[in-house]
Amino acid sequence: MASIDFPAEIAALRHTFTSIQAVSDVDKIKADIADLSAQAGVPNLWDDPASAQVVTSKLSHRQSELERLEKLEERIDDLELMVELSEEDHDDEALRDAEKELSKLRKALADLEVVTLLSGEYDEREAVVTIRSGAGGVDAADFAEMLLRMYTRWAEKHGYGVKIMDTSYAEEAGLKSATFEVNAPYAFGTLSVEAGTHRLVRISPFDNQGRRQTSFAAVEVIPLIEQTDSIEIPENEIRVDVFRSSGPGGQSVNTTDSAVRLTHIPTGIVVSMQNEKSQLQNRAAAMRVLQSRLLLLKKEQEDAEKKALAGDVKASWGDQMRSYVLNPYQMVKDLRTEHEVGNTSAVLDGDIDDFIDAGIRWRANNRNAADS
Repeated sequence: MASIDFPAEIAALRHTFTSIQAVSDVDKIKADIADLSAQAGVPNLWDDPASAQVVTSKLSHRQSELERLEKLEERIDDLELMVELSEEDHDDEALRDAEKELSKLRKALADLEVVTLLSGEYDEREAVVTIRSGAGGVDAADFAEMLLRMYTRWAEKHGYGVKIMDTSYAEEAGLKSATFEVNAPYAFGTLSVEAGTHRLVRISPFDNQGRRQTSFAAVEVIPLIEQTDSIEIPENEIRVDVFRSSGPGGQSVNTTDSAVRLTHIPTGIVVSMQNEKSQLQNRAAAMRVLQSRLLLLKKEQEDAEKKALAGDVKASWGDQMRSYVLNPYQMVKDLRTEHEVGNTSAVLDGDIDDFIDAGIRWRANNRNAADS
């Protein structure tokens, strides 16, 4: 155990924690908790369920932030005490336990450090993610469905709520497109690094000759609007079309014209929703997504440097940000960060945290370079 310089390692942990603490602004977190607790204590809070949900969600998130910081500080203190007692007693087994805890603390601090990099204007928002199949025919549609599963599995592993808002099924297999919400604080800041073109290389299960196929899918990530956002859309700027839902579903699918398509005439933005039970619910959900996209467009116009929030995703050759290679070898590689892994099954099952963390650090470094 002498190979580990525990005092130096613990000092490094404390230095990293102090930096995180300063960026996190603990005093502001405590002030926010006090303010949100006061709002949550108002007797008529739940007269407006939507507003109440926003307040309680923010309060829960801020409380979790503070608790996470306090527990990490306690764990560093406990580690230091564990090492001192173990060395006094010459207890090698306890020192081995201390080494394991040291490794866990390094990982926990690295994860928390990534969160502190989410400082963009909309980073703390929940996210609306749209996946569209691109070049590659039926393989691309199948790939789009694989990505939908990957992201929903990732969210489930973290305990994040996912709400499928719209699915457009391809004729033979897979999806033309899918839109879903990820209901968790900082979901937009976290997932926004996933926006771009994803590329799949594999032996096509749809090719009778067993040839290798390259296909593409585009991922768009936008922040979910809040009630305080000022995005008013005049009725004469929206064309509303209703149609019958398609694809698998419950009793209301294929029986009523409940699906809604909104077209924003000035920009040409089109949003379709069909997964709610009623036309009214689908229209409300579509309007929220349309407002989110217009909010992002407005921000891009105000600040061209932040145009990459949603990005211009073509889903074709020359535009890819990540490759998923299943044949002739197994590898997933992010072409921006150079991060790669060989366990493709785990990645497609939602194990993408390392890719997201690398993407957030890459984006932060690029921002810092641009500002210097």
